[in-house]
Amino acid sequence: MRSFFSQVFAVACALLVLVGWMALAPNAYAQDNTVDYTLTDLSFRDFAGKQLSGTSFAAAEMREANFSKADLSKTILTKASFLRANLAGANLSGTFADRVIFDGADLSNAIFTDALLTSSSFGEAKITGADFSGAIIDRFQTAQMCKFADGVNETTGVATRDSLGCR
Repeated sequence: MRSFFSQVFAVACALLVLVGWMALAPNAYAQDNTVDYTLTDLSFRDFAGKQLSGTSFAAAEMREANFSKADLSKTILTKASFLRANLAGANLSGTFADRVIFDGADLSNAIFTDALLTSSSFGEAKITGADFSGAIIDRFQTAQMCKFADGVNETTGVATRDSLGCR
């Protein structure tokens, strides 16, 4: 009998400790914006509308993934690939996106304000309505995007051509 009550008591104590820890550490749960996606293959995954601000996607493969209307602000995207990904309406403001491949991606109405986009490529990307205000982009990429830049961002009201400094 004693052994049974000792076991019940031990289980009850363990549950109390677990409940107490959960109450004191509410941010300890895995959430979309606390997961580190560095060096992962996220091809074809659906992140539409997700809150991913402050997350790292460094060197991640996101071929044809869906990030439409996702909050990717202040993320680390260094050496990542968004080849043919859907980033329509996504917020990428303040991101560190050095050497990122956006080739063939849908960037329509995306927000790249104050983002660092050095050595990144945008070949055949759809940039209608994208806002690049304050972003740091290589001159060559800017010149290439200015050839087909058009539209006005639905959220910020800034014309794509103006945000790129096109003449």
